[in-house]
Amino acid sequence: MLKSLHPNIRIRIYTSFLSRVIGSMIFPFMAIYFTYHLNATLAGILLMVNVIVQFIASLYGGYLADILGRKRMMVLGEWMKLFAFAAMVLANSPLLTSPWITFLTMIIIGISSGFVNPAAEAMLIDVSTKETRAFMYSINYWAVNLSIMIGLIVGGWFYKSHLFELLIGLFIMSIITLWMTATLIQETYTSSSKTKKEYGVKPLMKSYQTVIKDIPFMLFTLGGIAILSLEFQRNNFIAVRLEEEMVPKMLSIWNIDMTIDGVKLLSLLTVENTIIIVFFTALVSKWIRNKPEQPIMYAGFILFGIGFAILAFSNSITHLVIATLILSIGELLYVPTRQSILADIVDDSRRGAYMAFNGFVFQIGKMFGALGIIIGQGIGGYGMAILYLLFVLFGILLTRVAITKRLDLVPQKTIPITFSAK
Repeated sequence: MLKSLHPNIRIRIYTSFLSRVIGSMIFPFMAIYFTYHLNATLAGILLMVNVIVQFIASLYGGYLADILGRKRMMVLGEWMKLFAFAAMVLANSPLLTSPWITFLTMIIIGISSGFVNPAAEAMLIDVSTKETRAFMYSINYWAVNLSIMIGLIVGGWFYKSHLFELLIGLFIMSIITLWMTATLIQETYTSSSKTKKEYGVKPLMKSYQTVIKDIPFMLFTLGGIAILSLEFQRNNFIAVRLEEEMVPKMLSIWNIDMTIDGVKLLSLLTVENTIIIVFFTALVSKWIRNKPEQPIMYAGFILFGIGFAILAFSNSITHLVIATLILSIGELLYVPTRQSILADIVDDSRRGAYMAFNGFVFQIGKMFGALGIIIGQGIGGYGMAILYLLFVLFGILLTRVAITKRLDLVPQKTIPITFSAK
């Protein structure tokens, strides 16, 4: 059935999978990298700056994709990545180690991702139909999670000792994805030459004015930010804490002795989460169908928060494994129900603008994730655990108020439950 999809869709899934496999071996551990070479506070600031840059680039990336075309933006972004990865290799080679050059390359990578991702998403919609779209996103969801799982397994074991070799692999993979994008992807959008296109900030922001004035949607978005901010603590504060506090332990798994340190444990916990999501998505989706959405969503929020609260302070491998199981169950419960309710919240006449703005939840969540490194240095693991639970409380409160306000205006409608890629 994969062959029934447009060639652009197949190529994009392949290139995204290849990029994520190698990228997941390196980028989830950059908080540890900058903390080691600089310090935790500076690491948090640098990662926040990187997220902000990518956030701004994505605004222009989506706008330029409608002016210059999808493929042109994707190829431009892939070229930028190629040069950035080459510089990153040199900045972490046996001849030179420079966290500042590495940071500059990450800025370029962030800009390139801001150019590539919106154009790629628009391209997928251009070439898909209502009948094939669900299958397309389903395949993409599985590919994303599988690539992350493979990357984290390899990265957790080899990141500290073979970073240079992993970066070389990333550079080689970038050459392959650039070639596939430039030669195999077909352009799907041509801008009308009769319409004057403006490149400034003012026309860009006009499209979001209506969305910002929608109070229920904005409250729902803020609630989503509060919850999703916990997700991005995993590769920031929690990653740094485990690396600093976990004493390497010798474990025997299936008669194989291995040493587990903080980085390897983080990769195993993330793999555990990914495996649970991949194998139980369909089962949980079927179970919650036709059941009240709000109670399930709030229960998911609570379990998600409890799991991350335990990850914030515990150094027991058993407790951390159980905590990951708890938060994974919470994720399975809240992701589909929140997405279904989101379809109720948005104004159908401006769905594109609303869904684009909803994508900002991820970028702002990343900012809070980077900020967690700085805050965690001041309040410690137990303080962060309490903060995570407060975020859950705020998430539930804001989401509840948003739904109540929206229901006062528009009767609730039934929306099929679907999952989106992480």
